[in-house]
Amino acid sequence: MQVTEGVEASGDAGPGRPVLERRLHPVTPFRRAWAPIAVLVGWAVHDPNQAQEQLTRLTTTMLLIALAVLVPAASLYGFLSWWFTHFAVTDSELRIRTGLLFRRAAHIRLERIQAIDVGRPLLARIAGVAKLRLDVVGAEKKDELAFLGEEEARALRAELLARAAGFAPETAPEVGEAPARELLRVPPRKLAVALALTGATWGALAAALVVPPVLWLATHSVWTVLATGVPLLGAAGATSAGRFAGEYDWTVGESPDGLRIDRGLLDRTHETVPPGRVQTVRIVQPLLWRRLGWVRVELDVAGSANSVLVPVAPREAAEAVVAHVLPGVSVPAEGALVRPPRRAGRCAPVWWRGYGTAVTDAVFATRHGLLRRRLALVPHAKVQSVRLTQGPWQRLWGLADVHVDTGAGKTVTARLRDARQAAALLAGQAERSRTGRLDARPDRWMT
Repeated sequence: MQVTEGVEASGDAGPGRPVLERRLHPVTPFRRAWAPIAVLVGWAVHDPNQAQEQLTRLTTTMLLIALAVLVPAASLYGFLSWWFTHFAVTDSELRIRTGLLFRRAAHIRLERIQAIDVGRPLLARIAGVAKLRLDVVGAEKKDELAFLGEEEARALRAELLARAAGFAPETAPEVGEAPARELLRVPPRKLAVALALTGATWGALAAALVVPPVLWLATHSVWTVLATGVPLLGAAGATSAGRFAGEYDWTVGESPDGLRIDRGLLDRTHETVPPGRVQTVRIVQPLLWRRLGWVRVELDVAGSANSVLVPVAPREAAEAVVAHVLPGVSVPAEGALVRPPRRAGRCAPVWWRGYGTAVTDAVFATRHGLLRRRLALVPHAKVQSVRLTQGPWQRLWGLADVHVDTGAGKTVTARLRDARQAAALLAGQAERSRTGRLDARPDRWMT
């Protein structure tokens, strides 16, 4: 870590108080040096014919000259981009200055930080570095610091979270990372079995086995069959292998700053589910998981890209983790979900049987899906608006849909309810949302 000293211009740290600007880890230029090469590769992929023509014209001498120019240019670009990147932590902000030709300055208010994830790609793990990704309220894109030494990254993360929680600047570095208590760990074998039993995997394999014979009967061309069947088979394997690698050794722990998720086989990721920012919890159960009693838990989190809380677990264990995300909330039982009236079958034949709705003191719950069941739980305090819609065919049969909009920009819908019950549900949910926000827990860290 390199440190440069500047003078704070604003009053955040006091007039004339020095601010220590730091640079990223010295290994960063090697990562950024790939940018010019990536541009050339992108051009070659975009126009392969033109790229091939240009390559055939190159002689050995021209190729050596091109490499002699490209490698130093890429190295110089990586070094300069690293040299002109600084970050500093003031009493109230994290400031990031970057840019070689086009300068960019980001001022991130510490109290707006909702989560800080630590990423360790495979090559970064070998080099002993990590990157920080910051979830900030109101920001569509994550800012990141890549790369820092592993110890420095964890210390900076702990310091930023401590300051975001309200600790004094002089004491925040000594607070350290809050301890975590393990709640759930997904064994690799269970994850592999769960992926093998998902509909997407079976669908991709079925396509890889069915489509090539059909093409052979239609074209009698070996090349057509290979050109279609090999990518289909590769896609089926790559999808499952990618999910296995990304969700390997999935561990959920509880700490004062939220639920922590550690995962990854090649690229290790340390994520945090921000407290009070969870808008919706979905409990998903594919058809082939029901006999085993397994479920998957997904999230909608405002200002965060986190979408999975538990990739696979027994229902009881998953509901125990949900209780830590939504304190005081119990998942409604299957019998508590009220189906639409039988006449709803005229609007959605067969599929209406998968719909269900329940309202408790804490959440608005809806279920849909026959083969792949999805139960969505929305805390009343997170409801931003409630709407009732009724198409002409629904009006004919006295049915209506009730839509609940959340702060994550998502909507949960109670489908095909009796029109009178839907109107009562609309009015009741509006009142529950108003009173729920008054009693809601704060969104700040460690409170």
